[in-house]
Amino acid sequence: MNKMIIANLVYRPIRSIISVIAVGVEVTLILLIVGLALGMLNDNKIRQKGIGADIMVRPPNSSNIGAFSVAPVSIKLADVLRKQPHVTVVAPVVTQVNTSTIEVIYGIDLKDWEAMGGPLRYIEGGPFEQPYDAIVDDYFAAANRVHRGSTVRMLNHDFRVSGIVFHGRGARRYIPIATMQDLIGAPGKASMFYVKIDNPDNADAMAEQLKTVLKDFNIITVGQWLQVMSTDNIPGLAIFIRIVIGISVIIGFIVIFQSMYTAVMERTREIGILKSLGASKSYIVRVILRETLLLAIGGIIFGILVSVVARAGIGVKWPTLPVQMTWAWVIYATLIAIGGAMLGAIYPAFKAAQKDPIDALAYE
Repeated sequence: MNKMIIANLVYRPIRSIISVIAVGVEVTLILLIVGLALGMLNDNKIRQKGIGADIMVRPPNSSNIGAFSVAPVSIKLADVLRKQPHVTVVAPVVTQVNTSTIEVIYGIDLKDWEAMGGPLRYIEGGPFEQPYDAIVDDYFAAANRVHRGSTVRMLNHDFRVSGIVFHGRGARRYIPIATMQDLIGAPGKASMFYVKIDNPDNADAMAEQLKTVLKDFNIITVGQWLQVMSTDNIPGLAIFIRIVIGISVIIGFIVIFQSMYTAVMERTREIGILKSLGASKSYIVRVILRETLLLAIGGIIFGILVSVVARAGIGVKWPTLPVQMTWAWVIYATLIAIGGAMLGAIYPAFKAAQKDPIDALAYE
């Protein structure tokens, strides 16, 4: 049976190659698109954790997930927070979304920022020297080919890059907090406050204590925020992933169905000969399904290889777009591809098994 299956696939190489590519596209769609969504989510979590804060204080009625493009709270709230027991550092931040790249830019007080998570590690240059200076991380610098002294366009203004730092500390681009306040018309305001306490193990208790002082404010520990940032809690992300998987399954199903249905029609006489020699219906079904499984396995291997190469290419061309490929999702993609392929082969397989041997032998 195995020799016959391989011979059938080799006899129709173009159709077999197209089927393998279709299943490969299905696998690639899942691994790359889902991997990109999960990679960006986890990259954001890593960068938030790298800030060094224990608690995040946001304005009343604000979301834990959304990025703020306004600064609705007086920056003097930082002084109130600093007076609370066990609070060691408070770093106010003004955030603004750069709509051209869907990126959050931070306006920071460099002294407070470094007190929060330690000194920034400069690869090139150094701290802000002028109001329209900017600090960028190494990923942004690599993706945009900028160096110390380069000019970058942000918020409809030109900024000089004063320093390039290692990634992993909040945003990828920072500007002085006073400059950000002026640009968005919010002098003396902040979007949120990062709080560091003397004992991170007491962060939950400290957050509850702050809620009694700052009623209606959205106060959450960094640990709680990291748990919130999951595919199930991000609005629309889980639906997006299911849609991508659904489209992928449809692609695999249609191509395999068309390929195997056409193969059954073309091999009508062959099926008649097999039946006349005593082949059972289950034997015919197994032949078709085994061919499909072999095509699916070839497509899965092809799709994984394409995904790995594409991931490496994306990392070189766009370092700020991480693609997360885990063994778990490789297994999911494999099972989904096999399931979609076998589903597409079931009807052609049973149609082949139902053929009458006399009619099949007489088929021209």
